[in-house]
Amino acid sequence: MNKKQQVILEVDQHVRSIPDFPKPGVLFKDIVPVFEHIDYCQKVIDVMLDELKENKIEFNKIVCPEARGFLFGVPLGLATKTGVVLARKANKLPLPGTKISYELEYGIEALEISKDSIQPGDKVLIVDDLLATGGSAKALGQIIELNKAEVSGVLFYLELTPLKGREALSKYKVLSIVPIET
Repeated sequence: MNKKQQVILEVDQHVRSIPDFPKPGVLFKDIVPVFEHIDYCQKVIDVMLDELKENKIEFNKIVCPEARGFLFGVPLGLATKTGVVLARKANKLPLPGTKISYELEYGIEALEISKDSIQPGDKVLIVDDLLATGGSAKALGQIIELNKAEVSGVLFYLELTPLKGREALSKYKVLSIVPIET
């Protein structure tokens, strides 16, 4: 069994499903236990790195959204010696930024990146914990493109396949480690 198969096989031991959070009808995927079990966490990061190599994704910056995207983006940045740009929720940046609003499966949110974080010509990898509807990753892609940079790929730990988030991201190379059918 390879590392990716092990990560998929062990996901239920490390990701909690919480019904009706943050609102009725939503089955929230809580990834906190992933980071409480460092051996499993290391396997996840290793598999993400393998996926990037296998798919020949080239990038000179990583962008990850607040807050759970930070948990995967920073270790990937350290492993690849790549700068990490933290996309913050609206009105959390001390400097002027580029802000885009998007829809979640349970509401509307906005993400913002400091205007000086992405330079024209940058090749950017977007990293997040979960692909649901694709709204946050699509918003980040728009911000990156507004700054005249290129989205090299989008990488997720989990993908809720029934929500068809890949469709919203069809113009990008989308990679995910663990597909979840329910």
